[in-house]
Amino acid sequence: MRLLLVEDDPYLQENLVRSLSRRGLQVTSASTAAQALNLWQSLRPDVALLDLTLPDGDGLTVVSQIRQQGFTTPVLVLTARATVGDRVLGLNSGADDYMAKPFDLDELEARLNALYRRAKSVQQSVSASDREGVPGRSGLTTLQMGAISLDTLNGVAYFHQQAMELTPREVAMLHALMAHAGQAVAKERLFSAVFPDELDVQFEAIEVVAYRLRKKLADTGISLVTLRGLGYLLKAAN
Repeated sequence: MRLLLVEDDPYLQENLVRSLSRRGLQVTSASTAAQALNLWQSLRPDVALLDLTLPDGDGLTVVSQIRQQGFTTPVLVLTARATVGDRVLGLNSGADDYMAKPFDLDELEARLNALYRRAKSVQQSVSASDREGVPGRSGLTTLQMGAISLDTLNGVAYFHQQAMELTPREVAMLHALMAHAGQAVAKERLFSAVFPDELDVQFEAIEVVAYRLRKKLADTGISLVTLRGLGYLLKAAN
């Protein structure tokens, strides 16, 4: 796992680099938001561990900018801010998980590995879906619906050629729905695509992802429709 660590506390940064490297991770560290953005673009890490309080900006701004550039890198936010509001704000800004300081190193490693496995599973499910031979789209690495296109190889969605700010979970849901555009996709199938191998996630979490994706599809000409008892479908405006 290639990990990008963004932490401005030199003591904590040094200890995390040493401890996580001993556990087999390839750790590259940054101390500022500017360094983080540059390393993100050049390193293209598998997972990022990001502190919120940085000397030249807020960590959530970094996450937002990265998502705007089309990066779907899983992000675990590490911060002293521990309120529910801060957690919700972080997740809504594009982060995938959240840990408050102080933390247990074993739990941190487990969460990083979980994010890494989930991202790999999403990539594999994308490849598998392409191999399944969706009618009229077999072998394609790009799905198109209206003005939205999805690069299934890199997991990036575009609206009028502009990268959309979607989290990996939202991309996974969008892919599953675009592969069967105009058809109902059962919640159980979507859950398997969005939360692969995550046994501790409640089934209702799929509704949260659908809610966020629906908001981000607003004004794109594509609607995410809930079909009670059946699941969800994508529908293009007439």
